Amino acid sequence: MNQTSHPQAEPTHARVQPDFNAREYFDRIYQRPVILEAKKLTQTFKHGKTQRTILNALDLKIHKREFICVIGPSGCGKSTFSRVVAGLDPYTEGEILVDGQPILGPSPERGMVFQGYTLFPWKTVKENVMFGPQMKGQSHASAEAHAREWINIIGLEKYENQYPHQLSGGMKQRVAIARALVNEPKILLMDEPFGALDPHTRQKMQRHLMDLWQNIDITIIFVTHDMDEAILLADRIVALKANPGEIKEIIEVDLPRPRSPDVILTPEFKALRQRVDQLVHAQEDELDPALADLPSIPRMTQVSHRK
Repeated sequence: MNQTSHPQAEPTHARVQPDFNAREYFDRIYQRPVILEAKKLTQTFKHGKTQRTILNALDLKIHKREFICVIGPSGCGKSTFSRVVAGLDPYTEGEILVDGQPILGPSPERGMVFQGYTLFPWKTVKENVMFGPQMKGQSHASAEAHAREWINIIGLEKYENQYPHQLSGGMKQRVAIARALVNEPKILLMDEPFGALDPHTRQKMQRHLMDLWQNIDITIIFVTHDMDEAILLADRIVALKANPGEIKEIIEVDLPRPRSPDVILTPEFKALRQRVDQLVHAQEDELDPALADLPSIPRMTQVSHRK
């Protein structure tokens, strides 16, 4: 009996673009000017007679228009690093430079978006976005025009007269991003900005952020605990270790852009995920040995879980 031959089915997993040259991509990045440089950056906290080193002798160069994600176990100094770059926290030793100039405090050239919703609750969407330009001395009309431009970019023009309590979590973070970008900063710092969002909204916000970054002149430093998020967004991932906070490894994310959510299905993404997972979780077990030896739970019910 003759069997009818069928064309072989395509593999179910996706693959990245075969013509993508990662080395050329990163060589172009490294040819750009260095916009942020940390030299032996160290921060220590003193409490009575004890002293704790949060960041220890960090050396890092970030190039113009890079998208950098910072990851690491809890307590490694991720948020501290972003706050030092923002000029919100002091540092003890070393240098931190933007375009070769030391950071001496907060500046409009470095915008910040936090995980918590930091909008002024008594101001409308438009008024929140206008706040920065007005603080820089712009007239009401000029600040309003700039605010409306960014409100349109983030797609919230129908909500410009709403107050924060009338917005969803995703909308609030879009307003926070617009409020940071309306000041035309060189660097946008984002500390777990999507951590409180539901998975669907988080994915939409990731795509929206990538679209913004690819179309405006901005360098992004993005702190996250989410390894998939870091790989999806970043050009390079800076993996920190804790106690003290030091750079353990810098990973080039050699996946082509633009990236769709489907890239997580590719073997290349999965290989990067495994590598990042080993970097982060290996030390989490060291920091909390109890996690590596969780006890089995004694049975305390007579109800069967078997089908």
